[in-house]
Amino acid sequence: MKIYVAGHEGLVGRAITRAIDARPDLDWIGASHKQLDLLDSSATLAFLEQNLPDMIIIAAAKVGGIGANDKFPVEFLTENLTIQNNLLKAAHEVGTKSLVFLGSACIYPKYCEQPIKEEYLLTGTLEPTNEAYAIAKIAGLKLIQSYRREYGHSWISVMPTNLYGPDDNFDLETSHVLPAMIAKCHKAKIDSASFVELWGTGTPRREFLHVDDLADAILLLAMSYDDPSHINIGCGVDIELSELAAMVAKTVGFSGEIIWNTQMPDGTPVKRLDISKLSALGWEPKVKLSEGIRNVYESYLESLGSS
Repeated sequence: MKIYVAGHEGLVGRAITRAIDARPDLDWIGASHKQLDLLDSSATLAFLEQNLPDMIIIAAAKVGGIGANDKFPVEFLTENLTIQNNLLKAAHEVGTKSLVFLGSACIYPKYCEQPIKEEYLLTGTLEPTNEAYAIAKIAGLKLIQSYRREYGHSWISVMPTNLYGPDDNFDLETSHVLPAMIAKCHKAKIDSASFVELWGTGTPRREFLHVDDLADAILLLAMSYDDPSHINIGCGVDIELSELAAMVAKTVGFSGEIIWNTQMPDGTPVKRLDISKLSALGWEPKVKLSEGIRNVYESYLESLGSS
C-alpha cells in the first residue's frame, strides 16, 4: 500500500513515516514544501494525479503555540482551510479510497466536561486564543463527513491531544508548551540563571501524547476504523502544567526557581480526552511522559549540536 503523508517533514509527519517504515507491507511518499505548495490547488491535484496514492494521511497544517495562534488568527484560519480543502478536493477527483484527516483537541469547547467525549463537539464556545485554528479543523472534519455522505468515501477524522516528540519546534515565538519549557529551562541552566519565567498561572491541566504513540494509533485506525464520527487519540491522563514544568526542569538539570507570569494567558483550564472508543479497538499508549521528555530533550541537544 502506497501512502502519501502530507506534511511528512513535520513533528507528526516524521513519526508517521517512522511507523510506516517499520511495516514491510506499507510504503510512503512525500513532497517537501519546496516541491509542493499545498496552498496551490492545481499543483496539489497534479501531484496526486501523478502519484495516485492508495491512502492519504493529512498531517500538513499551519501550527503553533498559544502566542502564535493568538497573534496570527487570519493565517491560522485561512491557510489551514486552504490546505485541507485542496487536499480533500484533489483526493476526491483522483479517487483516493482511504484518507485520514488529523484535527486537534482544541476543537472542543473551552469549558468542557472531562474527559472530553467526541459528542461534546459544538456544545459550547471555543478557547479564544486558538479559535481560528479550531474552526479550521472543525471545518475539515465536517467536510470529511460531507464527502462520506455525498460520495460514499471511507475517509476518517482523528483528533489528537497535545503532542510532543523528537524533531519538535523549540522556537519560543511559535512552539507549544512542552518544547517551550525545555528550551527555556535549558537556556536558564546554560546561563546559570536563578529563575525561569513561564506563561500563565501553571494551574491548567493538559494531556500529552508522544508522537510515536500517535503514529501507531493512526495506522491502526487507518486500517480498521470506518465511521463518520471523528475519534479521539490521547493517553487518558492529564497533568498540571506546574507539575510538568518541575518534571522538565529536573530532566534538563535546571535547579532554579520557576516563576509564572500570570499576565499571560492560560488557555483552556482543563483538557483531557475520553479515549474509550480507541481503547475498545485494543490500542494503548506505550511511551511514559517522563521517558518521552527525556527523549525530546536529547533530540533538542542534538539539534543544538548540529546548528
